[in-house]
Amino acid sequence: MSDPRQVLVVTSLHDPTADVVIHELHNRDVPVVRLDSGDFPASLSVEAEITGHGLRGLLHTPSRTAHLANVRALYYRRPTGFAFPHLEEQDARFATTQARYGLGGVLASLPGCLYVNHPHRIGDAEFKPAGLATAAEAGFLVPPTLITSSPDAARRFVESHASVIYKPLHNPVYRVENVSSVVKVAEVSPADIDDAVAGTAHLFQERIHKVADVRVTVIGEEVYCVRIDSDLLDWRTDYSELTYTPVEAPPGIRPALHHYMNRFRLIFGAFDFAIGDDGRWWFLECNPSGQWYWLELETGLPMCAALADLLERKT
Repeated sequence: MSDPRQVLVVTSLHDPTADVVIHELHNRDVPVVRLDSGDFPASLSVEAEITGHGLRGLLHTPSRTAHLANVRALYYRRPTGFAFPHLEEQDARFATTQARYGLGGVLASLPGCLYVNHPHRIGDAEFKPAGLATAAEAGFLVPPTLITSSPDAARRFVESHASVIYKPLHNPVYRVENVSSVVKVAEVSPADIDDAVAGTAHLFQERIHKVADVRVTVIGEEVYCVRIDSDLLDWRTDYSELTYTPVEAPPGIRPALHHYMNRFRLIFGAFDFAIGDDGRWWFLECNPSGQWYWLELETGLPMCAALADLLERKT
């Protein structure tokens, strides 16, 4: 008889990566409840009671009900944010705060639940300074990096390295001519540095003269390494130019991966590395909610099955 405990998938309506995982779980007769926390309270409601026996209660979507004490695992992907457009600004701010700490607090407190990943741990790991410092602590090679709001410090850093790139510390989506766009990684020169740097924080990093990139996807104890070949500074700007090859990690990489994951208490991580012209792997970043399924389609690596195993609690 199948286990009646549910898997909760928290993501936006249009998430093809979550779709394939849910399909795999359905094929295994694992009960799944999918929801977008951003639908609260219009089409998502919560009733959670905290007693001497812990937290219990229900989440209701238009088509499913999740029993909070019966969730075996929660797959937290990319839900939309809370929004109360019908309220005045101050009231909307109050309602958003209550939703975040109310529904968000319930989702973060499920008893006996495996989080992939816990939303609070995702938040911690999304801070690039913490990620880079933890990567160095774990034993990864990390390019020299400056985070600054000082034009003088930025100019000195750029002048002291042969080649420097600029990266956003976080990548909000912009609308350019009604098309979604993000700030891209770009090479900078001393002439590019002006007083506008003082307007906020910026990340500058020595450019690694690479021969290829590597995406490493960690799912529980499973590690999948895919070499990505292209002539692009940032391979994410043109997927049509990429070729993919499964590879083995060099000595020392796997222990460092697990050190990093344990430090942030992550179960899933999408790591990006640059392979230097000397063959060494340089840490660039880890995305705790990164994409991975397109690599399975390109390489045949069984990542969906590994993630379903984890959520089913088979591993």
